[in-house]
Amino acid sequence: MSTQGSGASPRRWHGVHKALADPLRIRLLEALWEMPQSARELADHVDLPADRLYYHLNQLERVGLIEIAEYRPLARGKVERVYTPAVTEPPSDAANPKEMAEFLGSMLDATRADINAAYRSKQAGGRREVDLHRGALRLTDEALAELRGHIERLATQFGDRDAPGVWTRVVITVVDLQDRPSPDAAPRA
Repeated sequence: MSTQGSGASPRRWHGVHKALADPLRIRLLEALWEMPQSARELADHVDLPADRLYYHLNQLERVGLIEIAEYRPLARGKVERVYTPAVTEPPSDAANPKEMAEFLGSMLDATRADINAAYRSKQAGGRREVDLHRGALRLTDEALAELRGHIERLATQFGDRDAPGVWTRVVITVVDLQDRPSPDAAPRA
């Protein structure tokens, strides 16, 4: 993670993991990624009454994952809120370990919920694709930079939110399992 361009307060992520612990909230957030929607429109999307969603929408708004995009006028002078995903940044490299753990925990909780929902759908006869890969590679600094470049190009190539198709979650983690040698250290033979 880079610290450049990250003006977001690390405290902003406090509580996000709890907000994303409910699969319904993840479904609401995913629906909003497609387009801004009101509680009434979201209710149709998740097949629940709108009054059951306000608590969940408030939880997502409280932790900064969604925000109100506009107030839409209704009949008799009433208005409805139209929600959209908030523009958020992960904690910077300056975040303390607890703040980073909360952020990463929320990501892992959301990913776990996605995987569980996909397998439940498959068990019920639905068609969901799930591919899980885990491995360890020995990478030089140059190979690590090349791998990151490939990941960035793939994200750019397939990251068109307006393209037709099925919303698909992709989580890629590149984590050193040990400290890297300093650049001026002599290579071992």
